[in-house]
Amino acid sequence: MNEFRKLSDTMFASPQIDLDDVAQAKEQGVALIVNNRPEGESPDQVPGAEIEAAARAAGIDYLAIPITHAGFSHPQVTALAEALESAGGPVLGYCRSGTRSTLLWALARASQGESPDAIAAAAAAAGYDVGPVRPAMDALVAQSRQS
Repeated sequence: MNEFRKLSDTMFASPQIDLDDVAQAKEQGVALIVNNRPEGESPDQVPGAEIEAAARAAGIDYLAIPITHAGFSHPQVTALAEALESAGGPVLGYCRSGTRSTLLWALARASQGESPDAIAAAAAAAGYDVGPVRPAMDALVAQSRQS
């Protein structure tokens, strides 16, 4: 079983989950599982379709927003921001290590105008560094304030 890392009251990040972790997510009240891994990234990963089937069987929504090593895009950031707003409960994002899920969460929160310092502190408390996307976070916050 994975230990889901709490980024906020509405978001957890995790390394690759398996079918047992879906049950654990249900026990913790997770309303939506977000898969941030591209299919076939690693031969040992559980296919997204299996995680989706288990999630839906447990009454948990599922969304795939794959993040490759090419980086992040505005549509991915927007998709997670919208998912966080409409989830109806906590969200669990997972990837290989939890880092891409955390970075995408940080960008989504920044796009909504949340303080980059607060985002960075929350991520650090969960064991993640948002430094690689800090310039993008700052730009997204500035952009949100112009809207």
